[in-house]
Amino acid sequence: MKKMLKALKQRDYMCLIAAVSLIVSQVWLDLKMPDYMKEITTLVQTEGSLMSDILSAGGMMLLCALGSLAVSVLVSVAAARVASDLGAGLRESLYNKVLSFSLEEISKFSTPSLITRTTNDVTQVQMLIVMGMQSIVKAPIMAVWAISKISGKSGEWTFSTAVAVVVLLIVVIICTSLTIPKFKKLQSMTDDLNRVTRENLNGLRVVKAYNAEGYQEDKFDSTNKRLTDTHLFTGRVMSFMMPGIQLVMNGLTMSIYWLGAYLINNSAMENKINLFSDMMVFSQYAMQVVMSFMLLVMIFIMLPRASVSAKRIIEVLNCSESITDGAETETFGTKKGEIEFKNVSFKYPDAEGYVIKNISFSALKGETVAFIGATGCGKSTLVNLIPRFYDCTEGEVTVDGINVKDYSQKALRNKIGYVSQKSILFSGTVKSNVAYGDRGSGDFLDSDIVDAVYTAQASDFVEKVPDKYDGYISQGGSNLSGGQKQRISIARAICRKPEILIFDDSFSALDYKTDRALRENLNKNSAGVTKLIVAQRIGTIRDADRIIVLEDGEMVGCGKHDELMKNCEVYRQIAYSQLSKEELEK
Repeated sequence: MKKMLKALKQRDYMCLIAAVSLIVSQVWLDLKMPDYMKEITTLVQTEGSLMSDILSAGGMMLLCALGSLAVSVLVSVAAARVASDLGAGLRESLYNKVLSFSLEEISKFSTPSLITRTTNDVTQVQMLIVMGMQSIVKAPIMAVWAISKISGKSGEWTFSTAVAVVVLLIVVIICTSLTIPKFKKLQSMTDDLNRVTRENLNGLRVVKAYNAEGYQEDKFDSTNKRLTDTHLFTGRVMSFMMPGIQLVMNGLTMSIYWLGAYLINNSAMENKINLFSDMMVFSQYAMQVVMSFMLLVMIFIMLPRASVSAKRIIEVLNCSESITDGAETETFGTKKGEIEFKNVSFKYPDAEGYVIKNISFSALKGETVAFIGATGCGKSTLVNLIPRFYDCTEGEVTVDGINVKDYSQKALRNKIGYVSQKSILFSGTVKSNVAYGDRGSGDFLDSDIVDAVYTAQASDFVEKVPDKYDGYISQGGSNLSGGQKQRISIARAICRKPEILIFDDSFSALDYKTDRALRENLNKNSAGVTKLIVAQRIGTIRDADRIIVLEDGEMVGCGKHDELMKNCEVYRQIAYSQLSKEELEK
């Protein structure tokens, strides 16, 4: 909870203090009105009373009502300010926290869940602040103050008020005990609905291609029905609460008037006026007591769901980071551009077996090292250890002669141009996507962007669109083909002019001609850059300085293409499955 409160600014704390002061003044104004009511009642029943006195008391009562209204508006404005700032601060904290996550932490929370926590859960907390600030502070103050006002007035009236409060509490306890377990499930059900919706939208082409609209509709309806049924259950239970409260309030009013009539009827003539005035005042104060508990009931309605949301937010904020920064922020190693794996093994968290086992190799500055093997053999996992998306379980990975764990993550990743297995583009322009590596600083020249696009063989389609480098790219690059997305992603990595380029199966969507031209340009324009290439095609990697063959996470071959064709059976099988003997001998 302290982490959530850190999202508040100094002005928010000032608003909270001001709001509490205003609420106290509002309670005073609300409880002052029955006093003027008593004065008016007494004046009306007393002979010789002046109309000016009655109007004066009525005017004061009206001023109290208007003052209470004005103060209530001010409190609402202050609550809205605090809630808005808290929501903005929480969303920023959640966003920054997620950005700091490694892939290990990301795997603990699904994407739909993180979206729900950043939006819906934060909204629940905001609503509690807006609605609860008045209720939480106002209710106990009003209840205690009103009870102190009515204490000693009449034992019968006090007893009837106490009975009403007890009945009210019983109704609230029954309703909340039935709904709290359901409220705890609502947020996870919202996660599921978000997940199903995202899956359908992201896979819309596949859904349509396989005529699976009916299946997706059933899947959505099932998830939506569970969420709807839970909402209906909580709504139906809570629907009994307000009528129950109204019944208690009306019953209390009737009991006060009934007891008052009985007391007035049996009292002496000189006491009747005072008893009638006391009855009117007592009924007002009793309603204030019940209203205080009604305000608390509103909190009981909102608190269960908001508390679940708060726990889900705190769960993300308190998530410990498995990858922490080292002290090395400079990028001056003794072996610039060199990468070395020393007996590296890795297994995913909570997994039993190792994905890669005892891998050792080195890549010198300017060399091209390629990785090949069957699907699932650990190629992508291996190269993901270099930018520290994961940390190796055993062994050591060094860059420039320094253990990657000793670098700050920013310093390490500034040395790397990374192209992921799945091409990721962002909504914007061709220029903004290629220049993404400057992190919006505007350090890249237009000529750098153009050179990177030409090197990545993307100029043939970029310069044909009307706006060229200012051409629009939609979210995820959905308006581009797979090969076009890969080339823009490759241009983005090249534009950084890094020491190390990592291509994680980044040529798979390119035709052979474009693949060869791109690699030739890379060798020409990035001669001093160390390149690591994960690939499935022999043609992509056969000219590499060193090819590492993986099988079941182990290195079963290492050398040039010709050497592996002679000495490595696994590599030979892969090669013959893709190319003929004549093509391999060229």
